[in-house]
Amino acid sequence: MLDTLQDPIETTAAMDAAGKRNRLKSIIGGSTGNLVEWFDWYVYAAFALYFAPHFFPAGDQTAQLLNSAAVFAVGFVMRPIGAWIMGLYADRKGRKAGLALSVTLMCAGSLIIALTPGYEAIGVAAPALLVLARLMQGLSVGGEYGASATYLSEMAGRQRRGFFSSFQYVTLISGQLLAIAVLIILQAFMTPETLNAWGWRIPFFVGAALAVVVFWLRRGLAETESFKNLRAGDAQKSGFWMLITRHPKETAIVMLLTAGGTLAFYAYSIYMQKFLVNTSGFSRETSSEINAITLFIFMLLQPIAGGLSDKIGRKPLMIGFGLCGVLFTYPIFSTLETTKDPLIAGLLVMGALIIVTGYTSINAVVKAELFPAHIRALGVALPYALANTLFGGTAEFVALKFKSSGWEQGFYWYVTAMIGISLVIYLFMRDTAKNSAIRED
Repeated sequence: MLDTLQDPIETTAAMDAAGKRNRLKSIIGGSTGNLVEWFDWYVYAAFALYFAPHFFPAGDQTAQLLNSAAVFAVGFVMRPIGAWIMGLYADRKGRKAGLALSVTLMCAGSLIIALTPGYEAIGVAAPALLVLARLMQGLSVGGEYGASATYLSEMAGRQRRGFFSSFQYVTLISGQLLAIAVLIILQAFMTPETLNAWGWRIPFFVGAALAVVVFWLRRGLAETESFKNLRAGDAQKSGFWMLITRHPKETAIVMLLTAGGTLAFYAYSIYMQKFLVNTSGFSRETSSEINAITLFIFMLLQPIAGGLSDKIGRKPLMIGFGLCGVLFTYPIFSTLETTKDPLIAGLLVMGALIIVTGYTSINAVVKAELFPAHIRALGVALPYALANTLFGGTAEFVALKFKSSGWEQGFYWYVTAMIGISLVIYLFMRDTAKNSAIRED
């Protein structure tokens, strides 16, 4: 009799354990693919100093860097289109299908850059192929954010949603960090002449190969319960017109809460590497090392902050980022202008990244919790991509323009003002941890 009573209990416990293993496997699989996507995306920025002379006519370094920065921004222009197309695809065909498609496009873009001859060999076809590759990668990343944010948030479970969804930025930062690590390794083992000649192609080949592995992994992921629970016909309701007419408030909130956060992230991380060289006067190697160390610590902070949001809510973290960003962005950048001590520079950069953690660690889950399942991937992806294109993708270009005009401090005020606008949204929006549109546990 006792055995018969224990069997259902043991069976339930075994099922719960299996469910937790499957959930963890799915989260690891989804976030690992995100790492490779962002590695491929950031390799472009990390190696621009080396490959820019190959794709653009001979000239001064600043002109070549401006050309490569413009192509970097072109990739961002495609992100809203990728978010729209692939957000629809993920809402209608499934989150898993969207993730597999995005990594395929990223692989193709990396291969094109790795294999394209230089300007001297094929003329204007070289920069044209570079633009084509970045367009494909922009489509990929535009779709990746919405699909992965939705997938991780839906897979995470109500009690640990902030913690597990924070791994989207852990892997995003890991991709950026891995790109910088590859740069540091190649700088250590290759001469500058070899890196300039052909060594810069290596990371693009590596990225393409890793994308093939991720495609295979993503094909084996489980689909989320939120998507499987959609009623017949609900998945067909996702669309641009539906988004802006039925969910205009949520769409506007995503754009405005993203504006300051994404600009701060790109200013503190992507642009910071060039700022330390071009303004502070550090060598490229020292700048890369500062960037790598601070980003590694920043990466470790994401799940800590995400887990904290499960305890105290999402709003306190976002408000903390907004207040500190408004108060300290200008002092951090203006002090970095004059410091020559790598330790002080590293501490200042680390301070900036700690501030932006209040946004980066939870921004994905906040957006996912705003929308119902049938339009969630599009709702997360499209307004985010629009704000990211307008403010994140142009951050480096705007900063360089301010510098070339002789008023570099204007960029510091610009970042401060945009964080202030986002802060207003953080203060008045609902706390999505307590009012989530994700119904499944």
